[in-house]
Amino acid sequence: MRHLSTTAFFLALATGLSPASAHDPEKHPGGIAGAGKVGVVAAFDIIHTRITTEGNVATFHMAVSGRAGKTRPSASGKLAGSQVFSYVWPTSIDPWEIGFERGSGILALAVTAHPDFDDTPLYDENGDGRRDNDGDLWHSHWVVLKPNEACGAGALGVVDIPEGQKPRLPKTWPGLPILIDSPGWSPKFDGQVVEVKVGFDDIGVVAAAGFDGVTAGLRVNASVHAPLLCVADVFKVASGDLSLPGKVKP
Repeated sequence: MRHLSTTAFFLALATGLSPASAHDPEKHPGGIAGAGKVGVVAAFDIIHTRITTEGNVATFHMAVSGRAGKTRPSASGKLAGSQVFSYVWPTSIDPWEIGFERGSGILALAVTAHPDFDDTPLYDENGDGRRDNDGDLWHSHWVVLKPNEACGAGALGVVDIPEGQKPRLPKTWPGLPILIDSPGWSPKFDGQVVEVKVGFDDIGVVAAAGFDGVTAGLRVNASVHAPLLCVADVFKVASGDLSLPGKVKP
């Protein structure tokens, strides 16, 4: 699996690694489809995303113009300033449905990899008997996002939990001072596609939702302080404007 530093990543952007390809929108009703884009690394160049349901399970699907999951950030050896690469489905689902406070921000399912820290303390993804050393493997989260000027003009950040406050949190919250959940839904990579199957008690909250697809790089604040985790680089937005136009289909 290929690893890139920030400098190498932007060099790759400049060389335009992704081919111009597309999935037929008519084959994916309700999803968001478009052509590949020169200037975006192929592993993050979204050409189609959709959410479908069967029974009480929702499948979050994203296709890119290259090999999904091929590229991960390089380890820096420290938490402060470390990088997170991600495939993200922002939704209109109220965060309450996952276990957060009502109206606390934009609820998004994210598939992430980050070699410098582990935020899934309940799971041993690499099967070595330890649960604190496998952040480098692709894994899933629910996160709540909001615009945060401290992350940059117009940038989003994962919502921080102010010191002393105890908001409503999911049972699988990993203990970080941000609105994040580590539910253990395992992402599956197959060529150009990444998928996550997520179970819901009430599938209706998903069926009624709008959604989008985003690939992005996040960064831990250099001071490891509020904001803890910012969206530093948006690689591609499926809709082009984060308008959540996708419609969930059974």
